[in-house]
Amino acid sequence: MKPKQLKKRKKYIYDVICTKDYQPMRAREIAILLQIPKEKRRDLQDTLDSLLQDGKVAMDKRGRYYKAPAGKAGRPSAKRGKERRADAIRGVYVGHPRGFGFVEVEGEEEDYFIPGEYTNGAFHMDTVEILPLPAGSGKRREARVAAILEHGITEVVGTFEQGRAFGFVKSDNSRVCRDIFIPQKDAGGARDGQKVVVKLTDYGGHHRSPEGKVTEILGDSRDPGVDVLSVARGMGLPMEFPERVLNQARRVAETVSEADRNGREDLRDVLMVTIDGEDAKDLDDAVSLTVEDGVYHLGVHIADVSNYVQAGSALDREAFKRGTSVYLVDRVLPMLPVQLSNGICSLNAGEDRLALSCLMDMDASGRVIAHSIVESVIRVDRRMSYTEVNRILTGQDEDPARDCGSLAPMLKAMGELSARIRSRRSGRGSIDFDFPECRIILSATGHPIEIKPHERNAATDLIEDFMLSANETVAREFCEREIPFVYRTHENPDRDRMEGALHFIHTLGIRTAKAGQEMSSGEVQEILDKLKGNPCEELVSRLLLRSMKQAKYTTACTGHFGLAAKYYCHFTSPIRRYPDLQIHRIIKDSIRGRLKPEKIAWYAEHLDEVAAQSSVTERRAQEAERETDKMKMAEYMSYHLEEVFAGRISGVTAWGIFVELPNTVEGMIRLADMVDDYYRFDEEQYQVVGEHSGRTYRLGDPVRVRVKGADAAAKTIDFSLVDGE
Repeated sequence: MKPKQLKKRKKYIYDVICTKDYQPMRAREIAILLQIPKEKRRDLQDTLDSLLQDGKVAMDKRGRYYKAPAGKAGRPSAKRGKERRADAIRGVYVGHPRGFGFVEVEGEEEDYFIPGEYTNGAFHMDTVEILPLPAGSGKRREARVAAILEHGITEVVGTFEQGRAFGFVKSDNSRVCRDIFIPQKDAGGARDGQKVVVKLTDYGGHHRSPEGKVTEILGDSRDPGVDVLSVARGMGLPMEFPERVLNQARRVAETVSEADRNGREDLRDVLMVTIDGEDAKDLDDAVSLTVEDGVYHLGVHIADVSNYVQAGSALDREAFKRGTSVYLVDRVLPMLPVQLSNGICSLNAGEDRLALSCLMDMDASGRVIAHSIVESVIRVDRRMSYTEVNRILTGQDEDPARDCGSLAPMLKAMGELSARIRSRRSGRGSIDFDFPECRIILSATGHPIEIKPHERNAATDLIEDFMLSANETVAREFCEREIPFVYRTHENPDRDRMEGALHFIHTLGIRTAKAGQEMSSGEVQEILDKLKGNPCEELVSRLLLRSMKQAKYTTACTGHFGLAAKYYCHFTSPIRRYPDLQIHRIIKDSIRGRLKPEKIAWYAEHLDEVAAQSSVTERRAQEAERETDKMKMAEYMSYHLEEVFAGRISGVTAWGIFVELPNTVEGMIRLADMVDDYYRFDEEQYQVVGEHSGRTYRLGDPVRVRVKGADAAAKTIDFSLVDGE
C-alpha cells in the first residue's frame, strides 16, 4: 500500500473508531461494518497495525480495537486479573449478523453485550443465563452466556443450497448467523435456490452448525409472492386459519336477525356514511352528525364484532393469537376470517348491522360535553371514499349536492367540526407528525412498478379526528369508573434519547429546552411548527418520532404523550385489532349490568395478558410490514441502476450519508466510496465534512444521487453522489 493511500485509510478508520456510536470490534467485524470485501481485508489489517504502532488505537485481550486512552496505547498486558463472578442473570439472547449478540433483561433498559467468543453457542431468541464480564473499555455492559435455558426459535425460513451429499439453509433472518445443516434424508425434496421452512432438530454449539429438517417448500425465490411469504413465515405470522376456526366462521349468520336487534337502540333512520380508502373491504366504522342550537351531535358507530366472536371460542383464541391484521405489501393477513371481516362484521351500505355507538355532544370548540355508549343497530346510507369526501371538504366539487344529495350538508358540517376538534387538540399540545407514508404498487406478477407517497387529506384528517374523540371519550369513562380496561398508552420520552435530535435542531437555529429537562408534547409540537416550510421539516419529524418511546397497550391509564391525552384507548377497529374487541366485551358487560365483583376480578386477572400479547403482535406486524416494504423498495431500485435522482439527506453517520427520494425510498452513500476527498463525521454539528474541500453535508440538504446498487434480499440500496464524481 502506498504511503499516501495508507495515510488516508488510517484517517478514515481512526475517525470511525472515535465516533460515539462505535463499539470495540475485531478486524473482521470492522470489515463487515464497513463492507470491505475479503480481498481487501489485508489492507484493513495493515491499516489497523499501523494505527496500533502510532499509539492512536489500542486492542483489548479479545482482539477488539478501540481509541487509545491518553497516555496508553498498543496491545494490553497478557496478565489477566481474576474474573469477578456474580449471580447468574436471566434474559433473552438477540443475535447479530457479525457473530456477537446482546441479552435483553426484563425490567432493565440497557442490555448486555455478548462478544462473539462468549456466546457459548446461543441461538437467536434463546432464553439464557449470563455472567457479567469485568468492566472493559467499551461503553456498554458485557457478559458471557453461562447456560442456555430454553430455545425461542423452532423454525427457520431461508434459501436451500444443495451440496453433494447434504444441504444447507441460509436463514433469511440475518440474526441467525449460522447456516443450518440439512442431512440428505431430511431435505424433503428441496432443490437448490428454493425458499424453505426448516424445523430445527439440533441447535449446534460454538464450533458446530445447527441441524434441521425441511418441513415446507415455499417455492422458488423468484416465484411471484414467495419473497413476501418468506418474510411473513420467518416472523412467525399465522398464514392460514385452522379448519375449526373457518367452520365456526361459516356458521355465523350472514344477516342480522330480529333476535339480534332486541334491546338495541335503533339508529337505522340516522343519516350516516363510511369513509375509507377505495380498496378497503373491512369497514368497521361509520359516522353521523347533526347540529342543533350550536351543539354538534356526533355519532361514531363501530361494528359489534363481539356479537359474533364469543369469548373463549375457537375464533376468539385465534384472534388473540394473531392480535392484529397485518398489511403486507402484496396481501393482508386478517385477524378474523373474511367471512366475518368482509361480511356480517363489515358496515356495508344498505345492510342492517350491529354496532357499538359512541354518541357525543360537542360544543363549538369541539369539546365533549355529554356522551353515551349504546348497543345499536344501524344501516349505512352510503359508502364514501377519502378522495370524494376530500373534494367536497376542499371545495373541488362545485356542486356536492348533485353527487351526494342530502349528505352534502352533513359532510360540510363534519368538516367544520373536524377543524375545531383538531384546533382544540393542537392547543393542548398534541403532536402532529405530518409526513407521507409510502404506497408500493405491484404488477400482476408481484414486482414493484411504482412507489409514491400516500398523502393525507381533509377526509383522512376528519376520520382521524372523530375516531380519536371516540377513543378518548370511551377511555375517560372507564378510567373514571375504575373498571378494568385495556388502554393505549405512550410514555414521556427519555431526554437522553432525544438529545441527538435536539442537538441537530439547535444547529438549525431553533431554540429547544435545556439539556436534561423533560420535554412536553407541546414543546415538540412547537419545534414542528417552527419548522413549517423548512426543507428539513419532514426529516426532523421522523428524527423526533424515532427518538420517542413506542406506544403500547397497558391496563393502567397513564395517558398518551404524543396526543397530549390523559385518557386514551383503542375502541374503533375491532375487526383488525384484538384490544378493541376485548374492550367491546367489557363495555357490553357494563351496559347489560353484568359487571359483578367476580366478573371485575376476572378481567383484572386476565387483561394484563391481553395487553402484553397485543403489544407483541402489533410490533411483529409493524416489523413485517417495514421489512416487506424495504424489500420491494430495493427491488424497485434494482431496475433503476445508474439512474440519477434528486433527493434530500435524511441521516448522517460515521460510515455513510442516508438520502431519501421524493417517493420515500431511502439509500446510503458510503463515506469510503466518496473518493474526491477524505470525509469525516462531525458529531458536534451533525454533519459530514470534507477535510480538504471543507464541503459539508447536513440533514435536509438537497443532493443528486446515482443508484449504484440494490439488493432485495439484503433490503439495501446504495447511492453515490453525482456532484462528487
